Amino acid sequence: MKTCFFIGHREASADIAARLEKTIEIHIEEYGVDDFVVGQYGNFDLMAAKAVIKAKARHPDIRLTILLPYHPTLRKFELPDGCDGTFYPPGMENIPYRFAIIKANQYMIKHSDYIIAYVWHPASNARELLEFAEKQKDLIITII
Repeated sequence: MKTCFFIGHREASADIAARLEKTIEIHIEEYGVDDFVVGQYGNFDLMAAKAVIKAKARHPDIRLTILLPYHPTLRKFELPDGCDGTFYPPGMENIPYRFAIIKANQYMIKHSDYIIAYVWHPASNARELLEFAEKQKDLIITII
């Protein structure tokens, strides 16, 4: 199984939706990605999830998993239609609440084969995560 994780700004514009869909298709067709993991905080995450769900119509064997930074018993989460499940990274129970999203994202970066990123402004958590990803070995990063 090859995993792709998404990194992007909350305030992503709908103008990138077509490029995002094309990039996901390339990851499926050319790189053999069959597992996509996306967060749930912001417009980029929403667009990524919708694009993967759309791709599932052509590729029914791919999976879409929602990353949960907070323990499911502490923060209820309803799985959106088209998603295959959720993932709560191991060891997150001891992470302070305010660092949970960052630590969950870092876990996924370390445990993914590919990253699709939409990062355009320098002072942001998305930029810091992209820089963290760029330091990982054997990780292929596509920037939209």
